[in-house]
Amino acid sequence: MTLYSWFVFFLAVQIIHFLGTWKLYQAAGRKSWEAAIPVYNSIVLMKIIGRPTWWTLLLFIPIINLIMFPVVWVETLRTFNKRSALDTFLGLFTLGFYIYYVNYTQKLEYRKDRSLTPENKTADTVSSLLFAIIVATLVHTYVVQPYTIPTSSLEKSLLIGDFLFVSKLNYGPRVPMTTVALPMVHDSIPLTKSKSYLSWPQLPYFRLPAIQKINRCDIVVFNWPVDTVHYFFEPKGRPGVIKPIDKKSNYVKRCVGIPGDSLSIKDGYVFINGKKLVLPERAKPQYSYAVALDGKTSIDFETIFKELDITDPAGFRTEKRDTLYLGALTEAGAERFKHTPGVTAVIRKVDTGDNNDIFPHINKWNQDNMGPIYIPEAGKTVALTNESLPFYKEIITNYEGNTLELQGSKFIINGKPATTYTFKQNYYWMMGDNRHNSEDSRYWGYVPENHIVGKPVFIWMSWDTNGKGINKVRWNRVFTTVDGEGQPQSYFKYFLILLAIYFVGDFIWKKRRENKA
Repeated sequence: MTLYSWFVFFLAVQIIHFLGTWKLYQAAGRKSWEAAIPVYNSIVLMKIIGRPTWWTLLLFIPIINLIMFPVVWVETLRTFNKRSALDTFLGLFTLGFYIYYVNYTQKLEYRKDRSLTPENKTADTVSSLLFAIIVATLVHTYVVQPYTIPTSSLEKSLLIGDFLFVSKLNYGPRVPMTTVALPMVHDSIPLTKSKSYLSWPQLPYFRLPAIQKINRCDIVVFNWPVDTVHYFFEPKGRPGVIKPIDKKSNYVKRCVGIPGDSLSIKDGYVFINGKKLVLPERAKPQYSYAVALDGKTSIDFETIFKELDITDPAGFRTEKRDTLYLGALTEAGAERFKHTPGVTAVIRKVDTGDNNDIFPHINKWNQDNMGPIYIPEAGKTVALTNESLPFYKEIITNYEGNTLELQGSKFIINGKPATTYTFKQNYYWMMGDNRHNSEDSRYWGYVPENHIVGKPVFIWMSWDTNGKGINKVRWNRVFTTVDGEGQPQSYFKYFLILLAIYFVGDFIWKKRRENKA
């Protein structure tokens, strides 16, 4: 929906509210016109039902308002002496329109001094649960979100089984674009085969102020731009589901190119503006290797694999067993193999030739050699030619919502001839550190700014699926930061110390109070 559409929708909601409540306002000693003034009518309604004014803010926060509206409907009915279970059911079942019936057909009894304390234990439990959901949803949407690492594309920096906290504040909290959705779940209802949202109505993209910009080498969580959910709990072969931006699958990669950069990949190494990208110490990029063996010397591969923490597939491809192929190995790991008796050569895999799967899908580059490629920056203008169009077509039509036609050698954008295009938002280039086992920007191109979710900042738990018992927990990764100088350091022991101090202090404090009593 456009801003104009939302303005019309907002006015329609105000008219519906006024028509259904103006007599209630009068019965509460207010003026009927007060029910017609946007925002002010909500403030007055909070006073009528005896609830704090700040509740008004919650009515205008997407997702949160879906919880608040039913609460306000029930509170309004009870304020006018409609307290039975049937009244509550009708208020909720009719989506609040039962208030129309009360407004026009019933004798209105305004209970100004009604008790706001829950009448029984069940009501108290429901009230506490709703409050907890509201607070949790606010934190989840605008402050921090839990995230689990599902793949090995950032191995050595982030491992499969890492449980992260992703900060929304660093890059600016994104206001939900999908307005009707279950709180605190992503694209599907847990344990079901159903979507957790309605695709309509959609809010325009808006992001609150950020603490920092996305920098090169930052690890970033974002919505996968080309996600069409081909396997959205449906049989293979059916068309994918086109999801709203904020309901597309969450991906986590490292940002290697920021707006305005010229990016190239040469033999697997990233170059920015002609200079080789220097990765932080914690980043340990991995490549595929072939390890040639002399076939005579016995090698304890199990010990080496444990030492190097090799987790991706490895093995021999022929019966001769003269060459070991490793899907992912760091450069330090490659050096370790080079100095292993019985190893005659360690060769890093480098793709050659052309691959149509590589962006921009014109059978020009491959995953280890591509570019230079320009990373679009908001406000910058590029020339439109037959050569540049494959790079920017998706941006013009899909990400920035224009129509594009090609009439002979002329480009027609939104019905007008165009020789250039000016970008409306920033774009980023995201890649996994596991270079030969990562589906990233090399395959689907740019990540638009409106797809950015947040920045992983903290690993609160790490679970090794191959471990047993207490060893399933990677204790050295629990309570570690994602970014920072040097190698990751666990702060879990300090947390336990502080927790112990708290409990001991609380025990001593209670004992002193008991003695004084």
